Amino acid sequence: MATTTMVGARERLRRPPWLHGYSTMTRWELTGLRLELPLIVGVEIMTGVGFVLGLGLFFHHMPAPVGLYVSTGVVVLNLTLVGLIVGPQFVADQKLAGTYDYLRALPVPVTSAAAAWYTVTLIAGLPAAVIALVVAELRYGIAFTVTPSIVPAILLTVFTGTMLGYALSHAVSNPMTTRLIAQLLVFFVMGFSPILYPASRQPEWLAALNGWLPFEHMATIVRAGLTTGIVTEGIARSYAIVAIWGVVGTVLAGRALRRRA
Repeated sequence: MATTTMVGARERLRRPPWLHGYSTMTRWELTGLRLELPLIVGVEIMTGVGFVLGLGLFFHHMPAPVGLYVSTGVVVLNLTLVGLIVGPQFVADQKLAGTYDYLRALPVPVTSAAAAWYTVTLIAGLPAAVIALVVAELRYGIAFTVTPSIVPAILLTVFTGTMLGYALSHAVSNPMTTRLIAQLLVFFVMGFSPILYPASRQPEWLAALNGWLPFEHMATIVRAGLTTGIVTEGIARSYAIVAIWGVVGTVLAGRALRRRA
């Protein structure tokens, strides 16, 4: 027994600190959410399927381009909901419960903790995104053209959404303010960002604003990886804008965490 314990200790010592911190925090997050995670995934699935089926009620027969546009936009909502909206509210709960400072004091690199939460957001969002696409294909008879570019599109979209939520979580000290901003983001992303509809349907000033925000561009790169002919230009610019916002969120979160260290 003692020999086994010593071997395990040696393996942990050989493991790079970042990787050990990442695996530890991933297990911590999944264990802490063992009751909430199935509910979160269920809500994600209902949100995605609800949008796909609900918007179809506006049409007697859903045109294929509209079905493709709506269903691929729903994927973006599924991929960003947990990291951008739910995550900040979890951190607000930790601050109110008094566990926030304890978690920040754990001897793991800040980046490994952030990567662990990023992994959790992927786990929570991907099943709902896939199910929404399957329901859209079965309900409206539309066909998706999945290309290899969908992999970096999904990874980057989830990363940027998660890092922006991470920045909001840790840069705003008041939990109630964090909750309020997260709730406002829900309305803005779903109602005023051209994810489920083209930017041409918006007033010029709002379309211009969204042109510099990441949400429309998340939809562009995801749509480019799932369809052909709908997105024909501006893909490289969209990747660049989404990546820049991901870096901005990472930098802001890092500064906030260093101030609290």
